[in-house]
Amino acid sequence: MLVTRETDYAVRCMLYLARDENQVSSVDEVARRMRIPRSFLAKIIQRLVRVGVVESIRGRNGGFRIAKKPSDISLLDITEAIQGPAYINFCAVNSRKCRICSTCLVHPIWIELQKALDGTLRAQTIDRLAVGN
Repeated sequence: MLVTRETDYAVRCMLYLARDENQVSSVDEVARRMRIPRSFLAKIIQRLVRVGVVESIRGRNGGFRIAKKPSDISLLDITEAIQGPAYINFCAVNSRKCRICSTCLVHPIWIELQKALDGTLRAQTIDRLAVGN
């Protein structure tokens, strides 16, 4: 699995928003503080809004804030919101798409790695990551 720059920016954005769950922040503020290109961040935030981890606040003092408790948002949630399902090999998530997985000697390893990846990303929540900041 390759973590894209976009996903990295999304994680950094979520860490910034998690600092104060009630604080409304502008795209400009988050971009400046987290050193993320503004135009790139605006697109990322819209995806995070669509999956319900960021809330958009309209109006003169509008902006964005975290929509869930940081403990309820995992790296897996963010990764999947930005780049889709995180998988080691396509057969590890859908064996029906592989004609040889039943006889493949490597298939059990892909399954084991997939479980480890999912478990690690699911266990790393924004609140746990924010403690290190």
